[in-house]
Amino acid sequence: MTADANSARITGKVQGRDIVLDGPLSKDEIRGRVWWWQVSGSGTAEERTDRHHEYDGSRKDVITTLGGYYEVPGDSGTPAAEELVDMVHAELNPDG
Repeated sequence: MTADANSARITGKVQGRDIVLDGPLSKDEIRGRVWWWQVSGSGTAEERTDRHHEYDGSRKDVITTLGGYYEVPGDSGTPAAEELVDMVHAELNPDG
């Protein structure tokens, strides 16, 4: 399914890189796009190259949703990260 003009859209700045999340996305797709530097496997050549760097905690990583700005935890396996994924998923997939 492709995103259209009425699709939800969430933006962010993660590890110095602008990211855009267009709905609908699964929770795994959201994790892969937000924590792209931790995920191996598919992606563009640039994303695969970017994954080889160490996490840089010197800058704040943020996601901007309708509810405001949310800091992205450095570890995708934390409860705070799961809450962020759930919130982003609900916003990108309002029909369930």
